[in-house]
Amino acid sequence: MKSVLVCRETDPRETRVALIPDDIKKLTAMGFSFKVVRGAGTKSGFSDAAYEKAGAVLIDKEEQGYDSEIVLRILKPAGADGLKPDTLHLSYLDPFNEKALLKEFAQKGIQAVSLEMIPRTTLAQKMDVQSSQTSLAGYVAVVNAAARLPKILPMMVTPSGTINPARVFIIGVGVAGLQAIATAKRLGARVDAFDTRPVVEEQVKSLGASFVKIDLGEMGQTDQGYAKELTPEQIKKQQEAQAKVCERSNIVITTAKVFGRKAPRLIGKDVIDRMQPGSIIVDMAVSTGGNVEGSKLFEEVVTDNGVIIMSGDFLERQVPFDASKMLSGNFTAFLTHFYDKEAKEFKVNLEDEIMRGCLLTKGGKIIHDRFKEA
Repeated sequence: MKSVLVCRETDPRETRVALIPDDIKKLTAMGFSFKVVRGAGTKSGFSDAAYEKAGAVLIDKEEQGYDSEIVLRILKPAGADGLKPDTLHLSYLDPFNEKALLKEFAQKGIQAVSLEMIPRTTLAQKMDVQSSQTSLAGYVAVVNAAARLPKILPMMVTPSGTINPARVFIIGVGVAGLQAIATAKRLGARVDAFDTRPVVEEQVKSLGASFVKIDLGEMGQTDQGYAKELTPEQIKKQQEAQAKVCERSNIVITTAKVFGRKAPRLIGKDVIDRMQPGSIIVDMAVSTGGNVEGSKLFEEVVTDNGVIIMSGDFLERQVPFDASKMLSGNFTAFLTHFYDKEAKEFKVNLEDEIMRGCLLTKGGKIIHDRFKEA
């Protein structure tokens, strides 16, 4: 396996590209060959000419590249029509909700890799698209909120008086939350943060933020590094304690997601009604059910009391140059890791824990244990 197709994303909202010219040049030197759909990198700042210069062959339609052995794209495809058996297909797949798509991949003999399922281990860190993209999203969430807030973030002492710093509350201290904390601190805000995993308290404090302690009883994280799902009693207790912090905050950013499940509801209308007019809430889990009552995907909501609820999903698309550069690094690390330099071939090695963790279909079957029932 050495021939690779880089697709142009069909969703008009998508601005990123799977591989950038610099990485195509590196991989071409290793022995890979590339076909790139014209316009694939235009929205992220990479011209067709740059891809040609890097050694790629430009094609007008995706279908013209279906003779490739490896297909790279970002978003899940509508289906697998036209792909030849044994093609290795890499993209986000939303496997917990797209069982029909997995069946189709299996039935057509496609080897489907789900980017979401790449193990969150030290060895796989360079391939972890979730971390690379949510880190950027955490940054953009703060910048967007700061631009919309009717006050400045830092403290400012002026002849006309002292302006107190804005208060920012981050709920969920994963990759996105940590970047949001760091960004808000750099902009001069006073930052509070909470996570159900007590183990992250030290990380929060190292960034100069205050950790809000809420005793929820036994908690922890999954083997993928995500927070474990809360019981209804724990969620209620968390909501009550968080409400007090939300009321005094100018910006609240929620990042709480449970992998493969609906996002927990953390902020209800009763809390929003008690917040200050002009306050901003950024819900970074809208696409999986939302942490905030009333949030809408890709829409801004202004409540009756003047609180602004912003959609925080796919914020990395607002910085597509860097988002594409990081995604491309993830794809490149994956292709390089499984490339046999002696044979000069990419090999699907199921003895490798990374491949076992993210390869969902092979040989006409769904092979991943978590999705076999599909």
